[in-house]
Amino acid sequence: MRILLAEDEKRMAAAVVALLKQEKYDVDHVEDGASALEALESGVYDVAVLDVMMPEMDGFEVARRARGRGVKTPILMLTAKSQLDDKVTGLDSGADDYMAKPFQTRELLARLRALARRNTGFQDEGLHFGDLILEPSKATLTCTKTGQSVRLSEKELHILEYMFNNHGKIMTREQLAVKIWGFENEAEYNNVEVYMSFTRKKLVFVGSGVEIKAVRGLGYELREKDV
Repeated sequence: MRILLAEDEKRMAAAVVALLKQEKYDVDHVEDGASALEALESGVYDVAVLDVMMPEMDGFEVARRARGRGVKTPILMLTAKSQLDDKVTGLDSGADDYMAKPFQTRELLARLRALARRNTGFQDEGLHFGDLILEPSKATLTCTKTGQSVRLSEKELHILEYMFNNHGKIMTREQLAVKIWGFENEAEYNNVEVYMSFTRKKLVFVGSGVEIKAVRGLGYELREKDV
């Protein structure tokens, strides 16, 4: 799961980033509202955590603009304010949940998991598309038609999770690079090509009728093969 954290308080941000990384989540941290909005518009995040009081643009405005531009990423507002009016403002701006500081780390993690499940439709038995079942907790891909399973590398798993949750859409190389390697990573687009090749071979290995189709000049699309 990739999480966007928008928090300008350095000590708080460092603590939350450390917590999320300890839980094996991928985290990108920004310190102002303008950067948060730009990151949200990339569409690569499973959940966003927005502080209300940030430079350039507050969390309410970030959520409002993001929703106005069609961003559907679940948003958790994280702030020192706890008054009812602030909660209402946050939810009316497009946030999905609201937590006041200080907070219990277990509650934060539970709320993030709940928002991610709501966003992806994740079920304990895995993600489904066509004749495939992807089980993130086991890093395995299974074809229901052949009964064949295969273990996935970390990058292959992240690629398939992202594409399962966006099947029917064309994912650009830039979106995939940011989703799998993060904004601050200097991974080149040929890394996407290499790992996409590995992932396609796993689909062939299990005998699936699902393919990752390259769309010339645009990116990749997960779809069922034409009969």
